[in-house]
Amino acid sequence: MLTIKDNLRETLKGGKPDRFVNQYEYLAMVVDPITANIGPNIKPGETKTNAWGVKICFQEGTPGPFPVCEGEDKLLKDVTQWREVLKAPRTTFTDEEWAPFLAMADQIDRNEYFVTACVYTGIFEKLHYFMGMEDAMMNFYEEPEEMAALIDWLADWEIECAKDIIKHLKPDALFHHDDWGSQRSTFLSPAMFEEFIEPAYKKIYGFWKENGVEVIVHHSDSYGATLVPSMIRMGIDVWQGAVSDNNIPEILKQYGGQITIQGGLDNGKYDTPDWSHEKIRAGLVELIEATDGAKYLIPAMTMGGPESTYPGEYEAVTEELIKLSGEYFK
Repeated sequence: MLTIKDNLRETLKGGKPDRFVNQYEYLAMVVDPITANIGPNIKPGETKTNAWGVKICFQEGTPGPFPVCEGEDKLLKDVTQWREVLKAPRTTFTDEEWAPFLAMADQIDRNEYFVTACVYTGIFEKLHYFMGMEDAMMNFYEEPEEMAALIDWLADWEIECAKDIIKHLKPDALFHHDDWGSQRSTFLSPAMFEEFIEPAYKKIYGFWKENGVEVIVHHSDSYGATLVPSMIRMGIDVWQGAVSDNNIPEILKQYGGQITIQGGLDNGKYDTPDWSHEKIRAGLVELIEATDGAKYLIPAMTMGGPESTYPGEYEAVTEELIKLSGEYFK
């Protein structure tokens, strides 16, 4: 039986995995002091401010927190003033500050799991966290030079963070969030995405890979099929969160071997009050059968972490995948 780590590797290269990669099982995610400092550590029903100065609200009954960017709560009201307004959080921490986080990492079997650094709120998300979605979208047209300069500054800041994380944690994988679309479309056209966003991630993901990270997992639980060529050029190994509207079988037919998809079971369809094992199994079987036995695919929910909105649903997907592995891998 392959280790969890080797089973993932076989899946990525279209080799001979001996079972389905079971959702997030391969990623042993480790929190770091940089992420903990940025925060906020927020629970459903709370509103807090992170280290950038963005007010964050986590409404009850929703999958996660979201920024408050209306009126006086908008942090960056004029993008041309970003140099004066934005104050970057710390990027380095002492060995003593790292100690409790590394103690958690020391408990991980590196032969079995990918020790994983995590970056939440990526480049595009930071833009709309700072200025609101409407201003962010308009500024790509009205202030392209300022947006490009801001994006470049944010990419350099991320790389400074990466230096400290790599130095201390020595991760095997990176799990990076940045939502790039809605359920039906991308926020930016492929051309605009290639112009503004792709260069930043080539720098960021290139740095991680040049410094020992084997697997880049990017979370965008959205439509993003038209951005797959950019994802490949950026160095993404696993696109986590791809919803079914992406026509996943067609993406894998065209790009399998260059990128692996983790997702296909939309949380909006399966992570619901009426979830059931039967509904989950039917969705998994439909996905597996449509994708050549799930080659280059990690059948999974689209949530941006090993969890679900409704208790027990994530675990139910895990259980059904174990059963299906016994049927498809004989």
